Amino acid sequence: MKYQTTTEHQTFALGKKLAQTLRGGELILLQGELGSGKTVLAKGIGAGLGIRKTITSPTFFLFNIYPVKKHPTIKRLVHADCYRLKSGRDIVEAGLGDYLGQADTVVVVEWGEKLPRKLQQGVRVHFRVLKNQRSIVVS
Repeated sequence: MKYQTTTEHQTFALGKKLAQTLRGGELILLQGELGSGKTVLAKGIGAGLGIRKTITSPTFFLFNIYPVKKHPTIKRLVHADCYRLKSGRDIVEAGLGDYLGQADTVVVVEWGEKLPRKLQQGVRVHFRVLKNQRSIVVS
């Protein structure tokens, strides 16, 4: 699916819409240039799952874990950021691998293309900045 957004609010709303399709066990790989809306979409996914806590970019912490309380099957959102890593193996070894594939967990990874190729089996969301809008392709 291809979407166009022109504001952060629209990108956030798209994240909320995407969250409504999640059942648990998903890996969502966010890819695109710096400032293209990856964190905003992750915040929308969190809001769509009912998380009230502010979702922040985990660039310096590698990943953050947010409890999900009001979803029937999803119990946690793991939000990871591979931006400053040379290799995605570092984040997997730091513990992200423990959450991948868990039926009660959704994992969202910014700069997901840095994960080892064998772990890149998930929903891909590619961001591209155009003149006054963003092109967001979910596949």
